[in-house]
Amino acid sequence: MPSDMNDQISPIIELREVTRSFMQGTRELTVLRGISTIVKRKEILGLTGPSGSGKSTMLHIAGLLEKPTSGEVSILGQIGSVLGDDLRSKLRRENIGFVYQFHHLLPEFSALENVMLPQIIARSNKEKARTKASELLNKVGLYDRLEHKPGELSGGEQQRVAVARALANNPKLLLADEPTGNLDPDTASEIIDLLLRFVAENNMSAIVATHNHQVSERLSRVLVLKDGRLQSSSS
Repeated sequence: MPSDMNDQISPIIELREVTRSFMQGTRELTVLRGISTIVKRKEILGLTGPSGSGKSTMLHIAGLLEKPTSGEVSILGQIGSVLGDDLRSKLRRENIGFVYQFHHLLPEFSALENVMLPQIIARSNKEKARTKASELLNKVGLYDRLEHKPGELSGGEQQRVAVARALANNPKLLLADEPTGNLDPDTASEIIDLLLRFVAENNMSAIVATHNHQVSERLSRVLVLKDGRLQSSSS
């Protein structure tokens, strides 16, 4: 099979029998129990479940920010656990974008500088980074807010900056952890519109953890995390 055709059908990410345990004093707490799933190209997977069910832990592991206790995570066919820290960071930086409930923007930097930063870390030319950041902020409707710092922006505007920042290095996979959880319903709808539009326009894939049923209804497929295991939303 030609490599380009194989690229089109191979999953962006695959989790195989992933478990994650933590020590609480002398007691071991298991949060994830044998999680297995794949996300195909252009697919948007919704992840729901009660608070404390492990959604954030699963996203951290999927994004190579945290190592599983056992099991494997494969990004574009590369198994994260066999890579050294530098190669894991490179794989994450070049292929994954993150959006969180709380935007985590750097308060001392402008919106433009916040979106430039991941590009500079990836060793992009400063002027190219500035141009790309400006283009992304224009696309999320912040063309007149480029030089504003996070404290001068509304909650919805800050999250728009966070979306632009997540897309700065042209990721193939977007991981969003309750991206609308801190927003009013109208603003939440606008942010989801942005995310879905960018995923579609750039042939990306995404995993979106959310409590919002109006959000999950718009996604390709929804899984429920319960008692450390994944179930279909109809289970």
